[in-house]
Amino acid sequence: MKQSKRILFVTPYPFDVAPSQRFRFEQFFQALTEAGWQYVQKPFWNRYGWTILYAKGKYLQKGFFLLLGIIKRYFLLFSVCRYHYVFVHREFSPIGFPLTLWIITKLFKKKIIYDFDDAIWIPNVSDNNRWFRFLKTNDNTEWLIRWSYRVSCGNHYLKNYASQYNQHIYYIPTTLDMEHHHNRERALNKNEFILGWTGTHSTIRYLQFLIPIIQKIEKKYTHFRFYVISDQPVNWSLESLIYIPWSKSTEIDDLLKFSIGVMPLEHDPWSEGKCGFKALQYLSLGIPALVSPVGVNTHIIQQGVNGFLCQTPDEWEQCIEQLINNVDLLEQISRNTRKSMELEFSTQAVKPNFLSLFS
Repeated sequence: MKQSKRILFVTPYPFDVAPSQRFRFEQFFQALTEAGWQYVQKPFWNRYGWTILYAKGKYLQKGFFLLLGIIKRYFLLFSVCRYHYVFVHREFSPIGFPLTLWIITKLFKKKIIYDFDDAIWIPNVSDNNRWFRFLKTNDNTEWLIRWSYRVSCGNHYLKNYASQYNQHIYYIPTTLDMEHHHNRERALNKNEFILGWTGTHSTIRYLQFLIPIIQKIEKKYTHFRFYVISDQPVNWSLESLIYIPWSKSTEIDDLLKFSIGVMPLEHDPWSEGKCGFKALQYLSLGIPALVSPVGVNTHIIQQGVNGFLCQTPDEWEQCIEQLINNVDLLEQISRNTRKSMELEFSTQAVKPNFLSLFS
């Protein structure tokens, strides 16, 4: 009898809860099944541990689930021999040296596919988890790259970093399923102009840059609104601000309310490592994107075609006002957005490259 082809996915978070997992590999699970692969996903954090991970306090509970995750990683040694490949996303464990993975690669001789989509070798801990900062080991990224059979990187900045330690580097961009999920285009509401942003609490700090600009714009245009879709509410003095709690079941409908979407970033190495996910979401739904010219954003956005690259406060303000005052231009750019996605950033286009990781 022919032996089944099996992949073990070692992930930080449970299935279908984290954007980095959903849009980098979980949406390819059906394609793996169709290609004859069987797979099992083993998250470090269970569902309850994940729900409290970025909450304030609850250090004893977080510590318990951290210990539980470490124990589960050691127990992988009893089952890893069943699999042909071990796919590791971002990190094997959030703290400490990845001894278990060393055993899996060096003693068990398993082929590791390592995937990452941020500059995770740079220290970056959320404010609510500063207590755990001293436990983080950012050097593990280098070890994981060195030990891997193949490495999947979300942009060329990450690929260049990984190429220092491994020759088998694949550029696999973050993608969106434009046939089954991001498969609608927003109908422009000419009676209301909605500038929108979506993201988690960890990236909401980038919006601080836009607050003075929005304060000026909201005083000039009565039909202007600023929508923020996130997992935590914001408390800013903006008359136009409307907060929408993020929900997987409504995320597409909520995004479709946007007239334009924004993605401001800081010019630093951490932002260089980002994979432009917010911009890709906007474009896939027919929403022009205004973004900072940092990293992969300069590759995703074609100036004046599917959006605008905005650097200075004046450029941000001018681009927003230009689109508020020129509905024809807004509609013209909207027609180009999905086309700019289809060849490089759609799940359908990238699927063959993803499957080639397991060849």
